[in-house]
Amino acid sequence: MNSYDVAIIGSGPGGYVAAIRCAQLGMKTAIIEKYSTLGGTCLNVGCIPSKAMLSSSHHYEEATKHFADHGIEIPGDIKVNLEKMIARKQAVVDQTTGGIDFLMKKNKIDVYEGLGSFKDATHIKIEGKDAGEIEAKKIIIATGSKPSSLPFITLDKERIITSTEALELKEIPKHMIIIGGGVIGLELGQVYRRLGAEVTVIEYMDRILPTMDAGLSKELNKVFKKSKCKMMLSHKVKSVERKGDEVIVKAENKKGELVEFKGDYCLVSVGRRPYTDGLNAEAAGVKINDRGQVEVNDYLQTSASNIYAIGDVIKGAMLAHKAEEEGVFVAETMAGQKPHIDYNLIPGVVYTWPEVAAVGKTEEELKADNVEYKVGQFPFRALGRARASGDIDGFVKILADKTTDEVLGVHMIGARCADLIAEAVTAMEFRASAEDISRMSHAHPTFAEAVKEAALAATEDRALHV
Repeated sequence: MNSYDVAIIGSGPGGYVAAIRCAQLGMKTAIIEKYSTLGGTCLNVGCIPSKAMLSSSHHYEEATKHFADHGIEIPGDIKVNLEKMIARKQAVVDQTTGGIDFLMKKNKIDVYEGLGSFKDATHIKIEGKDAGEIEAKKIIIATGSKPSSLPFITLDKERIITSTEALELKEIPKHMIIIGGGVIGLELGQVYRRLGAEVTVIEYMDRILPTMDAGLSKELNKVFKKSKCKMMLSHKVKSVERKGDEVIVKAENKKGELVEFKGDYCLVSVGRRPYTDGLNAEAAGVKINDRGQVEVNDYLQTSASNIYAIGDVIKGAMLAHKAEEEGVFVAETMAGQKPHIDYNLIPGVVYTWPEVAAVGKTEEELKADNVEYKVGQFPFRALGRARASGDIDGFVKILADKTTDEVLGVHMIGARCADLIAEAVTAMEFRASAEDISRMSHAHPTFAEAVKEAALAATEDRALHV
């Protein structure tokens, strides 16, 4: 039986990053993955393939709707080759997961393919290709999450599908009905709307992206409506039924009326659930709460002192970069170091176009906590760079403490916001004031100038270009 200092169950962004950091710190490390490729949901059927599809569909939309504005004329019809688009997506996935294989070899991490389950607190049984048993002094649970559904929905994975199947369709839907106005539904909805599908989004809450700042939700909703997506807010889905190649969704609107929607595909994107199936956690004394999450303390330690858990399988936002931070945190904690994670400063991003990004507190949260704050907001349409590229939708909003001027939250929607949010995270990590950001030089012309201008707006309403 092979023995290790640490073994990680699950090879998603949290698991494989934890493995690398453990190896860097001198621990003999093993990682167990039930699938034939490393990288978990994110690299295989989540973050990476969805961004590949978003990028390809964005190019198509630019070519068909905006190239002419730039004086670029393409003779003949522009057509979508969905098979080739999905093949490109898969090539990106293969290259990325192959990169993780390389990193495991580089860091001398042993990889076991199979389903890992606890025999006890220090022994893991592996079922599958590399069947057997290993021993580890310490173990990290990084088994991630799976798509959730509603109790009355039968996912046939053909017409009533999850995000996994939506990334592998053989045809462009005529009408895709999306249940859930969160990140996954909106991103994939935009992909297929760009490619020509009619798209209807059905959301239970009164706005899309209900956990983000209300201003961002309102602005993105306008963008989706402009692209002729049907946004059915405050609708409670009551039934989903398939008849041949047709899917019928019935929902109750806020007036209590039953409304019917018909399409050829229904994407169920109502969130994700922690995945602990087959883990046999109780054999190791690891407690799982009634939400299916592995219970951990502030050190991400489970009820079994030598076992830790990270990522989607524990409480908190289900984000790849949150899992990565936790993987490093646990590795360094086990090595006797004193790492830290500020969960308030984990950014959230939606990769639609315009992109949506946020960090820190929302206005709703500050009001609920009775915190006095001020707001500085700046529209992208006032930027020369935004007008030059034609990306004028959106804004940057900075929330700062009314007394101290410390930045408490930054919320943005617009071009390149997924990258711009890093400036806000950096500033808030060092507890910057709005004035600090306003006095930093930002290159002109850039989208980043909107951050400076929003900071100026929060500092005695001093924005220069609006």
